[in-house]
Amino acid sequence: MNIKTKLILGIGMLAGMIILLVTLSVVNLQILTATEPDSPAAMPGLERALLWISITGSICILTGLVLLYWLPRSISKPIKELKEGILEIADHNYEKRLNMDKNEEFREVADSFNRMAERLTEYRASTLSDILSAKKFIEAIVNSIDDPVIGLNMDRQILFINEEALNVLNLKRENVIRKSAEELALKNDLLRRLIRELVTPSEQKEPLKIYADNKESYFKASYVPIINTEAEKDEPRKLGDVILLKNITEFKELDSAKTTFISTISHELKTPIALIQGYAEGLKEGVNDDPESRDFYCDVIMDEAGKMNRMVKNLMTLNQLEFGNDKVEFERFNLTELIGGVLQSMDILSQQKDVKLIFREENPVYVWGDEFKIEQVVRNYVSNAYNHVNEEKIIEVKILREDGLAKVTVFNTGKPIPEEDVPRIWDKFFKVDKAHTREYGGNGIGLSIVKAIMESMHQQYGVKNYDNGVEFWFTLDVR
Repeated sequence: MNIKTKLILGIGMLAGMIILLVTLSVVNLQILTATEPDSPAAMPGLERALLWISITGSICILTGLVLLYWLPRSISKPIKELKEGILEIADHNYEKRLNMDKNEEFREVADSFNRMAERLTEYRASTLSDILSAKKFIEAIVNSIDDPVIGLNMDRQILFINEEALNVLNLKRENVIRKSAEELALKNDLLRRLIRELVTPSEQKEPLKIYADNKESYFKASYVPIINTEAEKDEPRKLGDVILLKNITEFKELDSAKTTFISTISHELKTPIALIQGYAEGLKEGVNDDPESRDFYCDVIMDEAGKMNRMVKNLMTLNQLEFGNDKVEFERFNLTELIGGVLQSMDILSQQKDVKLIFREENPVYVWGDEFKIEQVVRNYVSNAYNHVNEEKIIEVKILREDGLAKVTVFNTGKPIPEEDVPRIWDKFFKVDKAHTREYGGNGIGLSIVKAIMESMHQQYGVKNYDNGVEFWFTLDVR
């Protein structure tokens, strides 16, 4: 029922009751007028007329009161519901709906309100989803950066930080997001240095030396301002700063390796060059005129020149292997035959040093690899064994078969390698016993070549200490 119908109905009822009241009054008045005053029926008629007029009047008043209460309430109630619904929407409760099917005037308003609420719900869902998706995307980008990244707003609060930065700073994410970096810096030396450099930049920026993940690392800090290029006149252009720590440990190590290489190669060349120069000057000045002395001087010069030549060749071989310039030629070959040939060619060393050489493998073992390079590996291992064999003077070479692999081991009796030196024996120019290495003319490159060859073929290699000696090994695929 609409408001118009309600008003017509209410006014009609009131009008009808008034007409009824007036009609009763007129009828009763005519009856009283027709009755003589002294008549016994006059008083009862008067009382009856007053009774009906009172009843009809009371009904009219009661109806008027009911209409007075019902009509305004029927109009104000939907308005109140609409107001409450609008307030719910204002409080972001987009699930609020109105039901005014019984009220024709407000039914359309309620339907419009409900459509608006549905649209707002859809918009919030899509907008929130987009915001969350964008947030997750940005977080994924930040966390995918290998270098530490820290984002700050203009109040120096940390807006975002990746896992690398948390590891370097030794902090937890829940303790830093939306927290003041300056307050956190009070208890964190590295963060304090970064914030100080951000506030008051220095002219010379030294690399940061940081101990993280159980190792020493070097980082170069970069400070990038966050600029809003689409800012309006009344909006700030700068929104904050991003601190990026570039890991330069590898470059530092390369620089250190270059310095060490130059120093080592200079030291390695210094002795033979000095000897060659000294003996050449002796020959020129005729220090000893007898043929034996001259031959000795020439032998020393030739021997030292040969050592330098071998070292240069080894360096060239190592350089080609490390930089991938030396192509690996894979082929199937008999490993037993290869090792036997190497040992036979070095048999003279066994006689000279009184070494017992053991190699019992007789059956052919076919493997997959670069035959020429594997021969270099075997020769380096066996030469190394001859140069360090001691005590019982036993060298034993074995071929073991393990899970589709052929494992070659070269064992020699003697002193074990100090455990702290084991990881470094594969480095260029590293010598466990420099004096002993100098005696047999070694230059500390042989095992580096072994490492480069085996890694170029993606095979395993290593060393194992025993109480009475040392064992070097490598593996190849059996074919």
